[in-house]
Amino acid sequence: MRINNLLATRWGIIAVGAIIGFLAPLLQKLGNPGNMGICVACFERDIAGALGIHRAAVVQYMRPEIIGFVLGALAAAIIFKEFRPRAGSAPIVRFILGVFAMIGALVFLGCPWRAVLRLAGGDLNAVLGLAGLAFGIWTGTLFLKGGYNLGRAEKTYPTAGLIMPVVMAGLLALALIYPEVKGQTVSGVLFYSIKGPGSMHAPLAVSLVIGLVVGILAQQSRFCTMGAIRDLVLFGQTHLFGGFITLLAVAFITNLVLGQFHAGFEGQPVAHTLHIWNFAGMALAGLAFALAGGCPGRQLFLAGEGDGDAAIFVIGMIVGAALAHNFGLASSPNGLGPHGIASLVTGFAVCLIIGFTMRKRIV
Repeated sequence: MRINNLLATRWGIIAVGAIIGFLAPLLQKLGNPGNMGICVACFERDIAGALGIHRAAVVQYMRPEIIGFVLGALAAAIIFKEFRPRAGSAPIVRFILGVFAMIGALVFLGCPWRAVLRLAGGDLNAVLGLAGLAFGIWTGTLFLKGGYNLGRAEKTYPTAGLIMPVVMAGLLALALIYPEVKGQTVSGVLFYSIKGPGSMHAPLAVSLVIGLVVGILAQQSRFCTMGAIRDLVLFGQTHLFGGFITLLAVAFITNLVLGQFHAGFEGQPVAHTLHIWNFAGMALAGLAFALAGGCPGRQLFLAGEGDGDAAIFVIGMIVGAALAHNFGLASSPNGLGPHGIASLVTGFAVCLIIGFTMRKRIV
């Protein structure tokens, strides 16, 4: 059996979940922020900060894991002849969904991957976040059952499918040309945090290699946290959900072994205890992920294999991170941003309008 066929099996998905569940806490041990060995939303926010798109000084760093996800997925897609350039399925809608997915995630302070990793590290606030994620995805499945559809992407030129991987390669080049200088907030054209989560990171080479490994494995297995919950709710299928649960279990065990498990609500790293808004933030993110067709990690992997629509969603998330920090929408360990609640209300309204108005009639 070819490796790509093997990884797509139930046991393959479980194996990939186990590998990610081990590597993420390891990245934390090697320097990434607490309960944030891997967080797609947080790391895309840090990249936005490194580029100066927002100026929140504590979250600025060119995260190699994100770059590795895309380039690893590209490598796997080319090796196994799955590089399929396509685009054109409601791009502006996907962009807006990416913006509000990021805003919801930053109200909670994490993407679905980090919600699982927070729980595996003992952060009980993540229970509310995961409940909100499931509620948002469940809401999205109601639209899917009602005929919601963003349309079919069309085959396009290879150049179009390569744009996001090339952009990521360019970001890696910038990180190598303008490396972090200890104690300095600016290195060439890039910004670096000297305190806060952005200043905490594993060695660049290690982060990049782990990102590449995860990108290859996830692209081949179709690993997706949102898809795991969607398929369970919509079809009663547990194929992807096995990987989701395994990630949680292995990360929990790894944290215990590494001494990184600390149970409780209070004093958790990069987290707040406002339970209603933890739930609501991830509910908005879950709804946006469901309407867009994938969690933030899956969107990166799809972008790596040539999906221009997924690339638009990724760009929307990066822009959403900039908006969240420039306009006081993002939370912090001290609580909600000054306009966080307003952003959630707006986000739900926009996502519901998209869900109700972009439905094909089922005859």
